[in-house]
Amino acid sequence: MERRFYNEKLKVNVTARVDKNENFDFVVSPAASAVYTYKKDNVIRLSFSSAIRNPTIADQYLYFNVGRAKLIGNLKGYDSLLTVPSLFAFFNSQNLDTLEYFNVDPVRPEKVKSVELGYRTTLWNSVFIDGSAYMSLYTDFLGYKVGVDTYIDTAIKRVVTAQTYRVSANSKDMVSTYGFSVGATYFFKQFYSLTGNYSWNVLDLRGSTDPIIPAFNTPEHKFNIGIGGRDIDRYYGPVHVKNWSFNINYKWIQGFNYEGSPQFTGYVPTYDMVDAQISKSIPKLYSTIKLGASNLFNKKRYQVYGGPYVGRLAYVSVMFDFAKK
Repeated sequence: MERRFYNEKLKVNVTARVDKNENFDFVVSPAASAVYTYKKDNVIRLSFSSAIRNPTIADQYLYFNVGRAKLIGNLKGYDSLLTVPSLFAFFNSQNLDTLEYFNVDPVRPEKVKSVELGYRTTLWNSVFIDGSAYMSLYTDFLGYKVGVDTYIDTAIKRVVTAQTYRVSANSKDMVSTYGFSVGATYFFKQFYSLTGNYSWNVLDLRGSTDPIIPAFNTPEHKFNIGIGGRDIDRYYGPVHVKNWSFNINYKWIQGFNYEGSPQFTGYVPTYDMVDAQISKSIPKLYSTIKLGASNLFNKKRYQVYGGPYVGRLAYVSVMFDFAKK
């Protein structure tokens, strides 16, 4: 439902969504937003949203032996798993009192409520700026817990059998994420533009001691800087450059802890790369030829712990658009 106020400068929208999965109950997700254009090309936006994330098929049904552990879904819950630190403490002390057991409830949908405040403006008819800040509160945050199913002979204080499990689970406490992003584009000399954007994102466990492993897997800081030209048509000395476009973009991503399966959890180092593309439009043939590369200088990096190193990816494409006249 949408309503407009103050000579249509203020637009208010209210919606609601209902989700149902055969393994979970009905969940209602309301949302509302307000957009106020108080001056030409100056827009303030405020939004509240709520949503759910149903456990994936893997969260529900996975059963995969990776050697060091078994990765398992969790529709029914698990009882009496040992924490890994307490089991190591028992190995060192032979004291049964060091053992700590925990239960894992059946996995359930993750719920989030978010508030976002944003602002967009245009300066001197050539600089476009857009920024926003957000905060999200999660209940039943989806992640996983690691525990050991054991049989211990208490008479001789010996572990007879032990199997490590990584169990899909929800957090018991509320957690939050917050951050902001800002981007700007400067258009100059008719055909060219400079762009840049920066984002900051943080996961806050809010002092929780819940051993949930959230697998947030998002760098705290990252930014992009780029320069481009579109449909260039001008002379450079005696040379007439026409129907050419290009884009060069530099991106930087701060290192972060990547949390995956037990053997794929570790630190992804800071990395950067340059992407570039050049294209030529041929109106008579209704076509555009593109030549480009991501990671132009072939700086081999891995973006997922345990994943492969990724180098340059070059490509050539020809696109036909017969709707052009």
